[in-house]
Amino acid sequence: MRSLLSTALLTSPRTCGRAQEKRRKGLKRKGTLTLLLLFALQPLLPLLPSSLTPLLPNSLTPLLSAQLSPAITSWLQNNTETGTYYVEGNSTLIENNILVNCQRVEYSDDFVYVSATGIPAYPTGPFLDRNPSQSENQDGTYRFPLNPQLNTGDLISTTGGNIGLFINGVALFDYRDGVAWNPQTNSLCGGPGNDRCPGGPTTTQAWNRDAIPAEREGFDCAKGHPANGNYHHHQNPSAFKLDLNVTSEVCNLYDAEGLYAIDSTTHAPLIGFAYDGFPIYGAYGFKNTDGTGGIARMKSGYQLRDITLRTEHADGTDVDDGPAISDTYPLGYFREDYGYVESTDEDVLDIHNGRFCVTPEYPEGTYAYFATVNADWTSAYPYAVGPTYAGFGERRNVDAINEATTVYDGTTPVRGFADNASIVVFPNPTADLVAVQLPGLIGNDFKVQLIDAGGKLIREKMIRAGQTIAYFDTQTLYRGIYFIRISGGGSEVTRKVVVE
Repeated sequence: MRSLLSTALLTSPRTCGRAQEKRRKGLKRKGTLTLLLLFALQPLLPLLPSSLTPLLPNSLTPLLSAQLSPAITSWLQNNTETGTYYVEGNSTLIENNILVNCQRVEYSDDFVYVSATGIPAYPTGPFLDRNPSQSENQDGTYRFPLNPQLNTGDLISTTGGNIGLFINGVALFDYRDGVAWNPQTNSLCGGPGNDRCPGGPTTTQAWNRDAIPAEREGFDCAKGHPANGNYHHHQNPSAFKLDLNVTSEVCNLYDAEGLYAIDSTTHAPLIGFAYDGFPIYGAYGFKNTDGTGGIARMKSGYQLRDITLRTEHADGTDVDDGPAISDTYPLGYFREDYGYVESTDEDVLDIHNGRFCVTPEYPEGTYAYFATVNADWTSAYPYAVGPTYAGFGERRNVDAINEATTVYDGTTPVRGFADNASIVVFPNPTADLVAVQLPGLIGNDFKVQLIDAGGKLIREKMIRAGQTIAYFDTQTLYRGIYFIRISGGGSEVTRKVVVE
């Protein structure tokens, strides 16, 4: 019980604004009352008939089954479907014969263990910056705490490599790409084609390159790329083509969709967990930390500094000079070009890119990170987590599980959609190709059928968990009216499409 409920009673990080602290105290009082009630009722819970279980408050049902913890149930599991990838110059998908998403989830009283290949259900590649790597099977097992704690002491910085895991088993990296400025040579160091940085690759320099602007050319349509075979995202894992401002043309030839589609009308899905154990959500959340105020875009508290020379950090620390602001090294090229600006607005995140708040999965409140985007849905620094953890971040991959565990079989509630769901069928009318885009994050399989006006099934596709889109080639179809039927999770929706 303690591992599932204590996040509601944690102390907010010292970096939260006073408004967030006020909300947190309110949540804490509610959580304390709930906890007292739980202790009083715990001996009676096994005696309750199963017919009464659905009537219990959300905060009581975890006691009946530890499987209800989002840290256990949120992972996308698969042991049958394999992935695909593109190579440069060929827009035909190639099978990689590697299982996608996560293969096994098991848990103890204190930890959840996730085994995954690191390969997503959506296509990967190509990586057009001459990256020689392809996405490879990571065959990893990762251990996350079920009772993450906020850090009120010295902050722990994120590092190069994995700092979290998306619910499809794909790695999350922070802003960095291993390249920095060497003041001794007045040139870039680290990374392919550059000299070694002073102190080696694990040393943080005064001016560290931001991967998002610097490596955009090398990201695939889903905004990911591999490092030595480890496919990962530094940023919100939604495809370039779905942004309001499309900043890459890679999707034109090498189409993919990413983990989820941003939806500004509803709370973003839980998309992963940071290496301190706290959840990561997409770009939108409840405006206020107590779950009120409607839906709002979660905003980064970091802003580009008003500088022309790189001589000191945002806190005034004098450091070795970096290159002056120029077309070659524009503002935002280095992480240190940003400074944190305090705000009392509850939809502005703290220095770790998170806040303590109510979410759909944590109605009593939790600390949560958000994958931040700008108003045009392009990625906003620090992107997901960092540059420091709110909790105790540490290496999470393990070689073996050395305690008794219970295997979670992946049987989670199957979600459908309402008839007015924001399913997009485009282009419509069409002549060559029609795409069906499902909203949000897809946690179970959906069948997509193309049917003619007489009710005859023409073609059928599947949108798998961790995907969001399906395509139909309409070049050989007669002109006229057709219907797209999407079914799954106990729901069915039909959309009309015109083939010209």
